[in-house]
Amino acid sequence: MLKTYSMTDIGRKRKLNQDTVYSCEHPLGNLNNLFIVADGMGGHKAGDYASAYTVKAIEREVEVCEDRSPVKILREAITIANTEVYDKAAAEADFAGMGTTCVAATITDDVMYVANVGDSRLYLIDKDITQVTKDHSLVAELVRKGSIDASLAKGHPDKNIITRAIGAAPVVDIDFFEVELNAGDTVLMCTDGLTNMVDDDEILRIVRRAVDVADAADNLIKMANHNGGKDNIGVVLIQVS
Repeated sequence: MLKTYSMTDIGRKRKLNQDTVYSCEHPLGNLNNLFIVADGMGGHKAGDYASAYTVKAIEREVEVCEDRSPVKILREAITIANTEVYDKAAAEADFAGMGTTCVAATITDDVMYVANVGDSRLYLIDKDITQVTKDHSLVAELVRKGSIDASLAKGHPDKNIITRAIGAAPVVDIDFFEVELNAGDTVLMCTDGLTNMVDDDEILRIVRRAVDVADAADNLIKMANHNGGKDNIGVVLIQVS
């Protein structure tokens, strides 16, 4: 059984909310459930269009996909969404350069299948907090190469430059992960509007002290805004019970 809650907030600095979250606890096509977080980028209307359209396209394609493999279903849906967003950006000047991050997850029995493009994240939280996804960003790649120390990454001037996005190129490169889940685990999916404002240790503390997933989501967003709220904040929380 899953207890879930999804929420977005515009933050304290932005005029538009370009984050889109999606939570479906019941079967959709051949998936038992589906959860998505997307963080749009682009000018006026373009970023929010990219994230919202990507989520709708993935939902649509999952529903009609005849494959049985969660990874293949997610791959096909995200690939189609990428093509459609890329074509829209190429065809209309108002949408030129738009794109979006995307982290999507589905759970079957005690295994979670995760797909990721960009720097939105998925964490597994139990007694500790573990980042499952790997950021597709310039700074994260410098850290992985050993060019800069991880302690310098958060304050780096290029930390918001991402190296992969839905709609940025005709072909999208998607990372996939499989995670074993246990009763009591909590999954957090979120945009960088949360992680740039709230450290992992503080996220862990907030989630573990929360009454339920709704309380956790509300408190995470409050903390991000308390710490500056420099970006939109999107979160999906899933508790395995």
